Amino acid sequence: MGSRFPSHQLSNGLYVSGRPEQPKERQPTMSSVAMPYTGGDIKKSGELGKMFDIHGDGSRSRKSGPISNAPTRTGSFGGAASHSGPIVQNSVNRVSSSNVGGSGSASMKKSNSGPLNKHGEPVKKSSGPQAGGGVSRQNSGPLAPILPATGLITSGPISSGPLNSSGAPRKASGPLESTSSMKHHAASIVHNQAVTKLTQEDEYSFHKSFPKLILWAMGLLFVMGFIAGGFILGAVHNPILLIVVVVLFSAVAAVFTWNTFWGRRAITGFIAQYPDAELRTARDGQFVKVSGVVTCGNVPLESSFQKVPRCVYTSTSLFEYRGWDSKAANPSHRRFTWGLRSLERHVVDFYISDFQSGLRALVKTGYGARVTPYVDESVVIDINPSNKDMSPDFVRWISERNLSSDDRVMRLKEGYIKEGSTVSVMGVVQRNDNVLMIVPPPEPLPTGCQWSKCILPANLEGIVLRCEDTSKIDVIPV
Repeated sequence: MGSRFPSHQLSNGLYVSGRPEQPKERQPTMSSVAMPYTGGDIKKSGELGKMFDIHGDGSRSRKSGPISNAPTRTGSFGGAASHSGPIVQNSVNRVSSSNVGGSGSASMKKSNSGPLNKHGEPVKKSSGPQAGGGVSRQNSGPLAPILPATGLITSGPISSGPLNSSGAPRKASGPLESTSSMKHHAASIVHNQAVTKLTQEDEYSFHKSFPKLILWAMGLLFVMGFIAGGFILGAVHNPILLIVVVVLFSAVAAVFTWNTFWGRRAITGFIAQYPDAELRTARDGQFVKVSGVVTCGNVPLESSFQKVPRCVYTSTSLFEYRGWDSKAANPSHRRFTWGLRSLERHVVDFYISDFQSGLRALVKTGYGARVTPYVDESVVIDINPSNKDMSPDFVRWISERNLSSDDRVMRLKEGYIKEGSTVSVMGVVQRNDNVLMIVPPPEPLPTGCQWSKCILPANLEGIVLRCEDTSKIDVIPV
């Protein structure tokens, strides 16, 4: 054609304007030759039909057509089918899917066309778990990973674990734990180094706070006074010394008894009257009292009996009353008194937001720190032989700890500090770079004598925690 515009001739003899397009390189796995229409007869498919016709009689069903990266396997027919490889976009509309003949045997293999290996055999790629019926699937090309039953794609590597209904490993977007794993998780938290385990020695006791040397010296003096008073009374018949010794002994015994029963209440009153400090102006190394709202740290706790989540302090104690012929809860349990049988008390590091300045400080009560708690019990359950089986929660609790309840009078107390509670913390301020912390003091804090209340001095060791339960203690008659 004599024209100044470039033109070229197509394969069918038609001349069109423009330069011929350069042939694009196609990947071998993504290319396919358009097959002629065969009307569903496998004998007319040439070499491709011979490859799929295993028995030579055309009885094997064939289904050709485009497939995606994740082949669809929702067919309800029982015969084995074969899929052709990936089809390019411009030939998708010219290829149709057809099913020829009856359904084949369930033991036939499912084959696909695709690249060959060095031995001339089709490359076999497994697409996942096998469907029922013993059918073996062979797919060509890259396949998408198996999705969970919900179809949700989750991040992270596929780990071994329980299988879903289709036989694939179950993956979830969040932590899914069974009851046994939750128990194991709770036990691992309790035995974590970040959790401080408190004992009965860590709570206030007048007999523990009073100096032992002074106590033994006073006891020795009273013994000597009684001996001298009795000797003088028998020798000269003068009871004055004995009367003086008896009066002094009665007064000292009354003071000791008063401090034993009212000492804890006096300590909580001392903590309440201690002035609050402002963290913004507190110096490094200053002993302060801070009141604010609690926020959990990295290791939250859970209460033992009520299963209250996200706690920073938990305490569950079981007491038993010993009568005349009852069993002792512990070796030092005396008759007609309540004795401690079991105690679970734990505390971890937490944050406190100061009411005065609004600053947040890290309270270092975990990792074995010295802590003196003054936390009110939030629940009290009284158990006796007539109603011990009426509380399933209590039966579960004692069975988990292998404790017997053989006709014993028991009382279960539980206290906790959960996230959002208001507490008062007494400790030493420590500033490390930009981190504000409250750590245990190196020396105990003396409370001094409260003469108006006849309270003797006591020492507060470590970090002092005070949480007052605004609600009354609930007595659950089970």
